Amino acid sequence: MAPDQPILPPVRLRSDAELARDALAAPLLARAVRLARWAGPETRVGAGGELADAQLPVAAEALGLTADEDGEAEAAEAWRVAVDTGLVEIHDPEDAESGKEAEEAGDAEGTVTAGESLAALTAGSPKDVLAVWLEGFESVFDDAAAPYIDDLDALVGPDGEIDFEALDWDPEAEADFLEGVLGNLYLLTVSEGGSGEGPVPLPALAASMVIPDDMNEPTDDILEQVSDAMMRLDEQFRILEPIGLVEYQPVDEALMVEESEEDVTAAADAGGTAAAAGAAEELDDEDVSRYGMVRLTPLGLYGIRSRMLDAGLTAPAVGDLAEKDADTLLAGVVHYPQEAARAEVAGWLAAREVPAAARDLLAAARGSEPGAPLRRLHAQQALSLVGAEAEPVVREVLDDAELGGLARVWLAECGAADIPAPPESMIFWLAIDTIAAHLDAEGELEELQDLIEGLTGRHGGFFDQAWRVDHPSTADVLEAMGRLHRDKPSAKEARKAAFKARSRR
Repeated sequence: MAPDQPILPPVRLRSDAELARDALAAPLLARAVRLARWAGPETRVGAGGELADAQLPVAAEALGLTADEDGEAEAAEAWRVAVDTGLVEIHDPEDAESGKEAEEAGDAEGTVTAGESLAALTAGSPKDVLAVWLEGFESVFDDAAAPYIDDLDALVGPDGEIDFEALDWDPEAEADFLEGVLGNLYLLTVSEGGSGEGPVPLPALAASMVIPDDMNEPTDDILEQVSDAMMRLDEQFRILEPIGLVEYQPVDEALMVEESEEDVTAAADAGGTAAAAGAAEELDDEDVSRYGMVRLTPLGLYGIRSRMLDAGLTAPAVGDLAEKDADTLLAGVVHYPQEAARAEVAGWLAAREVPAAARDLLAAARGSEPGAPLRRLHAQQALSLVGAEAEPVVREVLDDAELGGLARVWLAECGAADIPAPPESMIFWLAIDTIAAHLDAEGELEELQDLIEGLTGRHGGFFDQAWRVDHPSTADVLEAMGRLHRDKPSAKEARKAAFKARSRR
């Protein structure tokens, strides 16, 4: 998630109120809240704020976990989240009101009171709730990135400190790995053609972190790394699920004894983030699910996007531009997939009067700088969402050299009467502008070829006229047509026309 990464596709988030409800329902945060309400001056904690050993059975009982063999561990985890999110505050024994309380504390190092965050959850706004949840997510993220230690005592040195060198653990590298995994999962979820709301196979996600994009056939060493990463992710997602970040179906433990390493990584052969979305097709549905499946929840999308924004990434959300001006809107949606752009523009229009919105869009569409053709294309698509109320405003630009063609197209699509015929120069200018916009959009090659051939086919002697068009992109567009036109004689004509256009400069 380095800040120099490109702009990410926009995400559609639920409302703050819906996300806050999801946050309060997350099992781990709900348990932390229950412990915060259970705790009091008599609750004793250790030097690090952890519950004293004698308190763990009582805390597990308060959570209804006494029948669970992991009940005390789960209570300790919930308590750690309560401390890290400020649901409880820890006080030194010296701060106690009486020496007797400190004496009764025994080996404990502190006492407890309710924290400010507890009040924020009960009386605060949805944003207050989400702020507390984000603190909980950060705490759990740190836990997930930490190594699992069977025998902690063996790592404690003579000075009482943990010997991290003996642990052979690089905290920064571990955090970067998990950060990258969550970033890839986010990208797969929000990208067009990605997993969307569907789950992602764990082997494919592991492969996206290990297999280089330019590697066609993974080596045995790479497959072993994928297998190791998959097992590592299995542990991490088990930790992250209770905070509400993901829905996770763990790896079937029977596979660890049933299957070979090559089978475990069968869904990873394609490699890379882009391939991960379709990797489930490598196996049937039942087999894929046994290797682990993970899906970001709506709350998870919110949480990961928040981390990305904090890291300086551009991670837009649909609705971000609703209160911006038309220039910012059109500049912003050029990075959006078609459906997301349409939703963003619809939200922008909903907050404005149609005539004023149409006038602002047309004004923002003007320009001769690079990127202006694509901005005009998005303005035209935005205007397609408004009704007849905009007609008088659109007619105002019929004689505008840059907008007259766009206006005629809009009026024709609306079924308007009395549309004046455009001058020939405007027809060719609009053709060049339209192709320039689609070249900037970097859409599907076949669609672009169809557009080019359709425009040239409707105008006899297109290239005899096109090189004379007074448009900043004329030469570049004609060169592109020479590369892309599937009819060889037409492609040759386009290249000649491009040479003439450059000679005019």
